[in-house]
Amino acid sequence: MSSFNLNSYNPADINAVDVQREQAAFMTRVYMWMSVALSITGGIAYYVAGTPEILNIIFSSTIVLIVLVVLQIGLVMYLTRSMNALRATTATALFLLYAALNGLLFSSIFIIYTESSIASTFLITAGTFAIMSAYGYFTKSDLTRIGNLCMMALIGLILASVVNIFWNNETLYWICTYVGVLIFVALVAYDTQKVKQLNVIGNEGTEADKKESIMGALILYLDFINLFLYLLRIFGKRK
Repeated sequence: MSSFNLNSYNPADINAVDVQREQAAFMTRVYMWMSVALSITGGIAYYVAGTPEILNIIFSSTIVLIVLVVLQIGLVMYLTRSMNALRATTATALFLLYAALNGLLFSSIFIIYTESSIASTFLITAGTFAIMSAYGYFTKSDLTRIGNLCMMALIGLILASVVNIFWNNETLYWICTYVGVLIFVALVAYDTQKVKQLNVIGNEGTEADKKESIMGALILYLDFINLFLYLLRIFGKRK
């Protein structure tokens, strides 16, 4: 995220700008795009789960699954590394495409878990996200240290999860689950603070401003999705 810098404005030219108003407007756009992406993911997942023909295409072939996962990873890497060079409309389209691809894969959730438990877990996730994001936005404390610790813990979590694919240890599974919840709860606050700092005061409505909001939405969307998936392990009821 550190490589993403669209700041080409001279602070001397923006002394009259209402900083708080512009930051609030910027974060509103970030949350709006994040919500749009979540709606696309959820809508496609629900539709695909009720369409056996599409389910068979996706989950009956390992090759199709691998292609979808590679496309997702590639899209995220491309967006984060090439945001400066992209047009805002292109960045938006790629972000929404990523959300749609997530929807294809997440359709399996509706096959595994009951709809009521998915809905309740989503509400729990939304409530937790709202509280922690509000904290990250309003706190005067620098959350960089917490963010760095979370990123190191996340690397360990990923390694442990990969190991457990082959070990299949239930105790390690639940340790990873609760640690994952704690990591992403903290990351919501940290990333909200970082996203707030992405906003360049004085460039409201510009091409750069639009790309800043898409980048922020992508970051918070990823936090929300991961937090939801870990909470679903705890609160989800299998069919």
